[in-house]
Amino acid sequence: MSSSSMLITAITVGYLLLVLFVGICAKKGQKSTLENYVTGGRHMGFLVLFFIFGAEIFSAFAFLGAPGWSYSKGVPALYILSYLTLGVVVWWLMAPSIADAGRRKGFLTQAEYLHDRYPSKVLTIIIGIVSLGAMVPYLTIQISGAGLLFHSATGGEVPFWLGALAATAVVTIYVYVSGLSGIGWTNLMQGLMMICIAWYLGLTITHEFFGGVGEMFLQIKDNAPEYLTMPGAQGMGWGSFSTAILVSTLGIVMWPHIFMKFYSADSSKTLKRVFVFYPLYAYILVPVLFIGFAGILIFQDQPLEKADEVLLKIVVEQDIFSPWVIGVVLSGALAAAMSTAANLAHSSASILTRDIFYHLPVGSKMNDKQLLLMTKIGVVIVSLAAYGLALSKPDSLVALLLGAYGVIVQLLPMLIGALWWNQASTKGAVVGLAVGSALTLAFQLSDLSVPWGWNGGFFSLIINSIFFFVISKLSPAPQLRSKSLS
Repeated sequence: MSSSSMLITAITVGYLLLVLFVGICAKKGQKSTLENYVTGGRHMGFLVLFFIFGAEIFSAFAFLGAPGWSYSKGVPALYILSYLTLGVVVWWLMAPSIADAGRRKGFLTQAEYLHDRYPSKVLTIIIGIVSLGAMVPYLTIQISGAGLLFHSATGGEVPFWLGALAATAVVTIYVYVSGLSGIGWTNLMQGLMMICIAWYLGLTITHEFFGGVGEMFLQIKDNAPEYLTMPGAQGMGWGSFSTAILVSTLGIVMWPHIFMKFYSADSSKTLKRVFVFYPLYAYILVPVLFIGFAGILIFQDQPLEKADEVLLKIVVEQDIFSPWVIGVVLSGALAAAMSTAANLAHSSASILTRDIFYHLPVGSKMNDKQLLLMTKIGVVIVSLAAYGLALSKPDSLVALLLGAYGVIVQLLPMLIGALWWNQASTKGAVVGLAVGSALTLAFQLSDLSVPWGWNGGFFSLIINSIFFFVISKLSPAPQLRSKSLS
């Protein structure tokens, strides 16, 4: 291994050990109960909660997928900034009521909230399976990103499988030990680091190669104008662009790892304060999008085979950063991947235990302490499953994420029914979810084309909603046990 690679690896390993130390120390003073492990005791304040929510955006997707999308497609990548801001409106409308119900009734997962309105064990298990079906690929994105970061930053001397395994091991250990408390404190530390690194990279790269951001876009206008106009360089038309925004805006509230964090806030007022400031994270993504646009010109003569590598190719191979800087940059990018991976592994394990295992005959007989242990074991199981998928090296992180959004957004109609429509029926919820999920998977896994060039998940959501509404209208009025919104 060369001296540069050794230095980069040493800095990164040191950072991983620091994250592990902070994550494990967060366990101090925390009672070993399932509620504390999953919701942090429902007393998370503004600052920690802000960075927990922030980690849902600043993932491996931010440092790899987002610049890869702007490099390969151009201005259609701006859909990312749109949905991050619009999604806050959806949160504002729904989250305070969900959080209040969670505190009042002791909910720990998304499916438990929906089960309160649609009392069916079968539906709860289906929701759990659908949630895991979307979240494991999302976790796979983070692990793939970590492996790619290690491999590229060390010139291939640290293999993909080993880099991915190192990040997975660190996250698994501190989530296993500390639960949401470990996630909160590590996200706070890593979030601050990511903010600084993102802006440093974006401004430095554009200045070194073009003399500034404005000059870079002028050169793109002259040399590759198709990247600055819709439908973009690879034909992402208005139908695909607008429905990508819609499915992401509506889907963002349905991600279980976000939904479950509503329960952890110390009050609805804290949640609303987080939402007011949350769009600031969209500005953090701006500099990494700049890096993708810079790659359009830098690699114009020799286009990259894999767009998600554009940031790494510029940072590592263009000889403008020292090994020290590359090591710190790698650590910051790993922070993005690991902070999101921790949330996803933690929430997925909670779903596996509470929404699936608990409703099986053996699980229903377990006490709180046994369920806590099963949840911790679930962290290991889910992490290993995602690591195994990551070894297949998916082609596009953005495409994988959009596909996951298309699956998870199918839960939206039943949530809207639980909040605002007394006639919503369990039968309608089951059929709508089944049809929407099956159609989404059909679009993703086959050559079936989506009408009008729409996003497959959004088109499936429309069909899902129609089935949900019609079947609910034709069903007898449900006997409501309680009002979820009160």
